[in-house]
Amino acid sequence: MADTADTAHVLIRPPLAWGLAILVGLALDWLVPLPFLPADWPAGWLGGPVSLLALVLGIWAVVTMTKAGSNVPTNRPTTTIVESGPYQFTRNPIYLGMFLVLVGLAIAFDNLWLLLMLAPFALVIRYGVVACEEAYLDRKFGDVYRGYRSRVRRWL
Repeated sequence: MADTADTAHVLIRPPLAWGLAILVGLALDWLVPLPFLPADWPAGWLGGPVSLLALVLGIWAVVTMTKAGSNVPTNRPTTTIVESGPYQFTRNPIYLGMFLVLVGLAIAFDNLWLLLMLAPFALVIRYGVVACEEAYLDRKFGDVYRGYRSRVRRWL
């Protein structure tokens, strides 16, 4: 069992929130289909590359954090501030990748519900996850984290 004393105590685990957003979007589309692209557009060919690039970003972020010796899951302690790889450009590349996969899936499946799921998913991630993580990192790493935060934007 993970030691939860030294964690961010997020509202929900991000992969669970992401999976729920996808499942709800797909279920709503099954009940009430809401296509949003012109019928003659190759939706799969447009959305596929977006999702693929987003997955590459997420994998790059996980590999970078793991190589730095820190934990990826939010229920495990963060051991260091990672400033290399995608973390040079955004403090939250994994969540950014999740957002972009959702966009890519919405395009690939021509599913407006998936696109609409971005709003609640983004709110949950921003206020139920990122806010908790930022407060935790500030408490744990102090000036080191504050310096990183001042150099690198939260999203892009």
